[in-house]
Amino acid sequence: MKSFKGNKAHLPTKICTTCKRPFSWRKKWEKVWDEVKYCSDKCRQSKIPSAANKLSS
Repeated sequence: MKSFKGNKAHLPTKICTTCKRPFSWRKKWEKVWDEVKYCSDKCRQSKIPSAANKLSS
């Protein structure tokens, strides 16, 4: 039996810094996976300000 092509069980995962949900590796992130922090554009746009930004205000 062939393996299911869409199976993501073997792919690396990370936790989104905004929503705290796990997300899986995507082909479009292949070259920048180490830099990926957010699971979606929505989370990236509504990111929580870092502590450094709070201190400079």
